[in-house]
Amino acid sequence: MPTPEYSLPDVLERMYRNQLALEAALMELTLLVESQGHTDVGDNVRTALETIGENAGYINQGFARLKAQGPQ
Repeated sequence: MPTPEYSLPDVLERMYRNQLALEAALMELTLLVESQGHTDVGDNVRTALETIGENAGYINQGFARLKAQGPQ
């Protein structure tokens, strides 16, 4: 039986938090790149960030349901 701090819902929640942190970091880099005149690169990154944002809600709901189910 896994220890509570390494349960699947907790691991997924940490992965989700990492995803949000990476999204924020990418946005900061995007703003820097765009300020240097590379709007085409910024557009490409923003498109990828939209996908990350769309998936974030799905992931969040999934691990919330796993947590609600309790220990397996």
